[in-house]
Amino acid sequence: MIELKNLSKKYGSKKVLDNINVSFDKGMVYGIVGKNGAGKTTLFRCIAGLEKYDGKIESSHNPLKNHLGFLPTEPYFFPRMTGMEYLRLLTNAREIKLKDIDKKNIFDLPLHQYAMTYSTGMKKKLAITAVLLQENQIYLLDEPYNGVDIQSNIIITEIINRLKDLNKTIIISSHVFSLLKEICDKVYVLDNGQITKSVEKSEFNYLENEMKELIIGDKINRMGLV
Repeated sequence: MIELKNLSKKYGSKKVLDNINVSFDKGMVYGIVGKNGAGKTTLFRCIAGLEKYDGKIESSHNPLKNHLGFLPTEPYFFPRMTGMEYLRLLTNAREIKLKDIDKKNIFDLPLHQYAMTYSTGMKKKLAITAVLLQENQIYLLDEPYNGVDIQSNIIITEIINRLKDLNKTIIISSHVFSLLKEICDKVYVLDNGQITKSVEKSEFNYLENEMKELIIGDKINRMGLV
């Protein structure tokens, strides 16, 4: 379990997160939605311990960073590091011996090539593979579907469902609400650095329609398409 208490974050005078109070339980999949600039990535980086913040983050896992796998939107890879070396680096950090990698290379990645030569989707799949091999209890997945082919999207969705069955805590951000509808138990709406709504699965259709109306408004009509 993770609980955020009055979590706030500023960059200079700009407040990016403003008194966030939410909790995330085991065996649940949570979605974080919001427009670009709403603070989703900053929220994930605070939970992952990559940003200083005000407030508290409490967890049943101590220290939290040793049990948490963070998938950033754009994973970073050192130059001249192969995919295999990247996997070894992240598993060694948890003192986990990397074995049966050919069997576990479910995305069929060319692990002996430099990771920097991978396509955007391949880099994302390599990073996902690494956080899974770390055997984490909590997963922060920032836009896990971005840049990934349809077949891999299906695999990623099934991975998330399996992690839920294993009683893990999964927190996902995505701009594709239809994907979150399929896998999430609860969705938090982040707007201007604040959680403005907490939506249960039974209300997802209502939230989707509300978001469409808010985003689209009369924009299509104003285009005057003929």
